[in-house]
Amino acid sequence: MTLHVFASIATGYGTAGNNRGETEGNTTTLQKLIWHGQPHTTVSAEAIRFALRRLLTCKEQAGTNRTWNEATRRNDWQDAEFKKWRKEEAGFIDDDLLGFMSAEAAKDENTKGSANVRRAVLEMTRAVSLTPWPGDVVFNAASPRATASAAKGEGDNPVPYMAEVHATRYQYGLAMTPTALRDRSRAAKGLEAVASLGTVAGNHARFLFDFAPEAIVIRLTEDPAPRLLYCFDTADGGKTIGAETLVKRIQSEDINPDELILGVVDLDASLADQLKTAGVNQIHGVRRAVELACKRINEHSDVKGG
Repeated sequence: MTLHVFASIATGYGTAGNNRGETEGNTTTLQKLIWHGQPHTTVSAEAIRFALRRLLTCKEQAGTNRTWNEATRRNDWQDAEFKKWRKEEAGFIDDDLLGFMSAEAAKDENTKGSANVRRAVLEMTRAVSLTPWPGDVVFNAASPRATASAAKGEGDNPVPYMAEVHATRYQYGLAMTPTALRDRSRAAKGLEAVASLGTVAGNHARFLFDFAPEAIVIRLTEDPAPRLLYCFDTADGGKTIGAETLVKRIQSEDINPDELILGVVDLDASLADQLKTAGVNQIHGVRRAVELACKRINEHSDVKGG
């Protein structure tokens, strides 16, 4: 029996703005996509993975293979050539969970290039805002000579700029098969880290958005299909979180409610009743739900002390 771990996550409510280094004129922009026919803001899976790797660096005694160096603005490596991986050792947790690709170009026209590739076991979706972006833009002005670039041309005058902002929640999902890991204890560690994510993305010092879950539904199953990604919704502009899609999946018997562990900070009473009626009995706070899921993952993987 192969255990698959899936989860759908909704963040707390916050203000997203200036979360990447691109502009349109003097306006810093948010990434956007069309979702159900309306523009929504989005945060890439790579930004989530980057924040996850930094958290794992702090949590793991041996650290991660790559560590972001704020002084040089590049990664420092413990094993840049992935020698441990080539020897079929357990290697570092970030290589095992998040994968890697190391490519070498051909040395001459008579030889071929090579690539050492590890597919990510912990897969992440792109985060999408729970509510459509209404087009909010704010006006700002950098103080005179705040930066070297601001001091050019205008001299002692404030430097005006605009920024797109979005007051919303984000939702995203993950998938993982613990047996695909060289060290199966890392499955629970990865889920624990996702539940503890703080700041994700960011440009300079102006973006702080808490990505810790305010709602998480975890599915532990033999079914290889997630069936619960992007299952959250809202009927009041993001004030509260709903999960009508999840209820429908359970009612249609696509998802066995016994496979679900739901963790929420605040769930609409009527929705809670719907979920309970549909057979979901494991409803806890977020931290408790993750703790229970990690315990079951470790038990299934025969991880000692799990």
